[in-house]
Amino acid sequence: MGKLLGRSIDKTALEKSTETIQELIDTHGPVVDAYPYWHPLVADNEDHQSPVTLPGDRCGYEGLDHTVFLRNGFITCPYDGGDAVLKSVARLAERDVTRGVASLTAEKIEAQLYHPHAQPIFVTCAWQRPLNRDGTIPIALAVPLLLEREMHTWRNAQVAETWKTMAPYILGRPSGSRSSLFINEETGQALKTIWNTLINTGMFGPIRVGSW
Repeated sequence: MGKLLGRSIDKTALEKSTETIQELIDTHGPVVDAYPYWHPLVADNEDHQSPVTLPGDRCGYEGLDHTVFLRNGFITCPYDGGDAVLKSVARLAERDVTRGVASLTAEKIEAQLYHPHAQPIFVTCAWQRPLNRDGTIPIALAVPLLLEREMHTWRNAQVAETWKTMAPYILGRPSGSRSSLFINEETGQALKTIWNTLINTGMFGPIRVGSW
């Protein structure tokens, strides 16, 4: 969050800016590096060969600038007033790109973040089903979202990627071998078991050891 509270922020506004960021973290989860590629915030993407893990133009957003990601939303700070961001999120919501799993909304933040001339906007992912008590995504959501994503790929797939290669894309980042800030150990183990079962059927082709 350091880049959102840089030297450019007016000293008189710094306290409110700090409080605003902390409230967002408390409500929407910790800062993350990247989302699972099946997460609703990156759902509007049909490129199955190159997984999208960050919001951007590849998954329907416009105008993002100086962006910090939280577990269930992200803060972006464009200089153009933010209308492009607001309109693109509204289009995603109107098309229901999450297919009822979550609702996507965007609103302006009334605090200085990143720079006094930037307009901070918070894009929220509000899940329509309960999350785990610790805020992580439960098995009942993570498994079908992963399977929906992968069932579109098998007809054109040429090779299967190992769990070691795919774990950061499936769990989000930062991550361990079976858990992340999105996924607890129980859900992570279930996803690993399902992934290994899928690739061992041969449906994606021979298993390749390597990276994207």
